[in-house]
Amino acid sequence: MAVAARKLAPASSESSEDGPHEERDPVRAASAAASPAPPVKRRLAKAIALRVVRYLPLLLFFCVWELVSRSSPSIALLLPPPSNVIAGGVELIKDGSLHKDVLASLKRVGVALGVASLVGFPLGAALGGSRRFAWLFDPIVSFFRPIPPLAWIPLSIVWFGISDAQNEFIIFLGALFPIVLSTMEGVRDVEPQLVRAARTLGAGRFQIIATVVLPAALPSMFVGLRVGTGIAWMALVAGELVAATSGLGFLISQGRLLYRSDFIVVGMVMIGFIGLLLDAAIRLVQHLVMPWRGE
Repeated sequence: MAVAARKLAPASSESSEDGPHEERDPVRAASAAASPAPPVKRRLAKAIALRVVRYLPLLLFFCVWELVSRSSPSIALLLPPPSNVIAGGVELIKDGSLHKDVLASLKRVGVALGVASLVGFPLGAALGGSRRFAWLFDPIVSFFRPIPPLAWIPLSIVWFGISDAQNEFIIFLGALFPIVLSTMEGVRDVEPQLVRAARTLGAGRFQIIATVVLPAALPSMFVGLRVGTGIAWMALVAGELVAATSGLGFLISQGRLLYRSDFIVVGMVMIGFIGLLLDAAIRLVQHLVMPWRGE
């Protein structure tokens, strides 16, 4: 019995010594393997720092612009510093003219883009999907496409007078052809094997268009809409500079007549800012409509 107790005693002591180690070692291994997640504050600070670094060149540009304009009265008269531009914008906001011009321009662009989309998307789809239709109407599109919208301004004034319809017609022409061409190329670039596979599975013509052609052509259609929106703003300014009684182009024209270069820059800044917002809105809609692209 004593011998057995002696033999069991070391074994029990070893097991009592090994037991705690076996319980502690997995905890230590797990804690050593798992790297601590960065705190939320640290990640937030890093994101803010990246944002600041990204916009430092733009901030430096405005600082240089301010210093150069302030260095000479003649330069400040031709190119006002950003501080004067902000003061001019506040002046236009107080007298209520800026928001009226912005709303007038947005209305014209919205109406013209809507009509251009209603005409451009079906026309581009027909040109890209039907060889016979393209054979008949592609020469007409190719003939009118190189004519710039500005060339239509005198004739549009004769047709519509100085009115919103005249400006909307010019904007419509500027936005129409990018939408038509992008939609046409998007439909033509659809993989023929996908169409044949859908037909083999028994899909009809409208099912093929809805499930194969349209999803494949959507990226090109959105590209055409974004390009058309940018050209629409250029056509808007051109139309309002020549024949309009309101709008951002009219504001720029009035700034030229009054020799208020700060008003001119305010109009330019508003056009760029609104164009940026519209492009972001189109990209948001594109992401919602095409979530599979992961943009």
